Amino acid sequence: MPQPAAPMRAVFNALSRAPSRQCTRLMSTTRGAQLARRPTVSCLADTQIHQSWGQRRYKYKTVEEAKSRYRSGPFSWKAGILFIVAGAGLLWYFESEKERMRRQRVAEANKGVGTPKVGGAFNLVDQDGKPFTEQNLKGKYSLVYFGFTHCPDICPEELDKMAKMFDLVQADCPGALVPVFVTCDPARDGPKELKEYLSEFHTGFVGLTGTYEQVKAMCKAYRVYFSTPSVVKPGQDYLVDHSIYFYLMDPQGDFVEALGRQHSPEQAARIIIQHVKDSKKP
Repeated sequence: MPQPAAPMRAVFNALSRAPSRQCTRLMSTTRGAQLARRPTVSCLADTQIHQSWGQRRYKYKTVEEAKSRYRSGPFSWKAGILFIVAGAGLLWYFESEKERMRRQRVAEANKGVGTPKVGGAFNLVDQDGKPFTEQNLKGKYSLVYFGFTHCPDICPEELDKMAKMFDLVQADCPGALVPVFVTCDPARDGPKELKEYLSEFHTGFVGLTGTYEQVKAMCKAYRVYFSTPSVVKPGQDYLVDHSIYFYLMDPQGDFVEALGRQHSPEQAARIIIQHVKDSKKP
């Protein structure tokens, strides 16, 4: 009897261990399947999200369109044109501001302490015989030229130039400028002579005359040189030597800039227009 008990015990032990291994294998298989499914589901969801976001942001009809975007990089021809236009605009702005500051420095320097003052009070009459002083020029820019009606060549040339300058300024800044002709020869240039002479050049000119002392005082205030012969016989023709400049005065009666024969009518008009527009800026 003791002999068959040993084989039966071995079989019993084998059977008792079998369910345990099978259970362990089953649990291990279940856990592995769960772990394998989790990343698969997560990766699929992330892929769908990225694809959906990409489709909303970049809608390409063909693969070539998508490739062309990456070949062009972050810049396009439209961005290049915009960059060039913006750069040109900034360059123009800085250059114009630089020129405006230069003109302002010139005007301020002419008003500064230690420089000869140009302009001032005067008391003359116009081509209609009406009293005319520096107060009549306040509120507008004025362009003052000194000459005489019997001048053979220089004065007519300069008055033609003055007429062109005045028309150009009028076209851009109407009513901003008063052109003034002051005679350096009051002995022969009265109101009547001035009116007849200036009408040949421009109807908008203002002619000024007066006594010799009054004209001399104004020429001195404007730093204008003029000289007449000391001895002149009645009816004798003579020439008057004088400075050849256009004096630009601002609406307050202060000297701004002198324009000479080196300036063409277009250049001189452009300078005047720039000063007029500068005065309107805050």
